[in-house]
Amino acid sequence: MKFPFLRPANPAIHKMAPVDAVTMVKNKDVTLLDVRDVSELASTGRAKGALHIPLFLLKSQGDPRHPEFHANLSVDKPVLIYCATGARSGMAARILAGHGFTEIYNIGSIRQWTAAGGKVSS
Repeated sequence: MKFPFLRPANPAIHKMAPVDAVTMVKNKDVTLLDVRDVSELASTGRAKGALHIPLFLLKSQGDPRHPEFHANLSVDKPVLIYCATGARSGMAARILAGHGFTEIYNIGSIRQWTAAGGKVSS
């Protein structure tokens, strides 16, 4: 019998404090990814420079072998992911790890991003 809570953590996925994420986005070539739905984006805006791919589209748009792979994603660049609470960004991190991304950071929520000094655009 397998117990999913006993499986080892994926070495590609890391947690990152939002303040560190803001610094990393300013100083390094990374992809900042917003996985919230369109209505959430309309009400709060998105982190400045973030790529928006709703979680439900990430299985196809996050897969380099899929014809709908998003051209602004790269398995060779670190990906920093956020959502509204941090839960969907965790799911998104697991999806990307399954597609071969090797450096993925869950930075939590858009509120944490702004509290850390991250800019938001509409």
